[in-house]
Amino acid sequence: MVHIPKPLAVTSGEPAGIGPDITLLAWANRRKLQLPYFYIRSDVSLLTERARQLGLKVLVQECDATEANAVFDKALPVVQTGGSVEDTPGLENSVTAATVLSSIEQAVADVNSGVAAAVVTNPINKAALYSHGFEHPGHTEYLGALAEKYWGTRPKPVMLIAGPDLMVVPVTIHIPISKVPTSLTKELILDVVRTTDKDLKTRFGIQHPRLAICGLNPHAGESGTMGTEDREVIAPALAQLQSEGVRVSGPHPADTLFHGDARKTYDCAIGMYHDQVLIPAKTLGFDEAVNVTLGLPFVRTSPDHGTAYSLAGTGQVKIDSFAAALRFAAVLADPSAT
Repeated sequence: MVHIPKPLAVTSGEPAGIGPDITLLAWANRRKLQLPYFYIRSDVSLLTERARQLGLKVLVQECDATEANAVFDKALPVVQTGGSVEDTPGLENSVTAATVLSSIEQAVADVNSGVAAAVVTNPINKAALYSHGFEHPGHTEYLGALAEKYWGTRPKPVMLIAGPDLMVVPVTIHIPISKVPTSLTKELILDVVRTTDKDLKTRFGIQHPRLAICGLNPHAGESGTMGTEDREVIAPALAQLQSEGVRVSGPHPADTLFHGDARKTYDCAIGMYHDQVLIPAKTLGFDEAVNVTLGLPFVRTSPDHGTAYSLAGTGQVKIDSFAAALRFAAVLADPSAT
């Protein structure tokens, strides 16, 4: 079993989704999956009831985060966060929004205080949080705000999806496709690529990352006949990055960048919008892909799937991505853990 000196802080995620299921199942299979120590900031009664529904003989024990490693071998350590939550698998309830957000913030605070090694987030439903004043497009942006609160500097977080056969980064993330062209600036591309290059070196141990950059338009604009963003925005950014010593290539037509031979030529593909790179990443490794936030002063990973309300409480969920997120967080937080 892989162990690190400090446990991982797992967030509750949406209580009515599959977050409780995959957390319970991961702990139940911790030895087989060779998982590191972790605890979850959630509600003891919720997890106890979900375990009962799933027919799992999992002991759920409330504890302090500092006690998690001592508890882990015999019970799932739970740091009670927020009030009691009724277990209603599959039925969204915005009443739990405060607890969900508190779980995320407190997990980040645990890393800041030195109690936890990294944060692993369970899936949230943003729509259920908006009524509680949630103003961020997604998890990634919220974590950036929390980093500013606890570390004092506002980072520019970058989403990376890491699968067994492909790593990708989108330059723009949770915005409508209609807003991508106007949101895409040279400065934004420079920020995302620099952050990706830095973290691949410092956290992933890739000494000289090779970054393949997608064009925005079909055929990367085809010399301006199918859009000018590729030559007027993307190409100048890449030229500047190359002058800085960053190993970037492109802009490449995205439709030729993800087959087997092409993937051998780079370490990470950077696309201009969410679906451009997440579709190939999820197609190649849907059950094993991990969401990693780059650019933060702490390690954060997450399973690369949503709340899956229809599967909550059914026992039909797959835990591959969550288990991979736990293992990946442990390695990124402490490479000696391997």
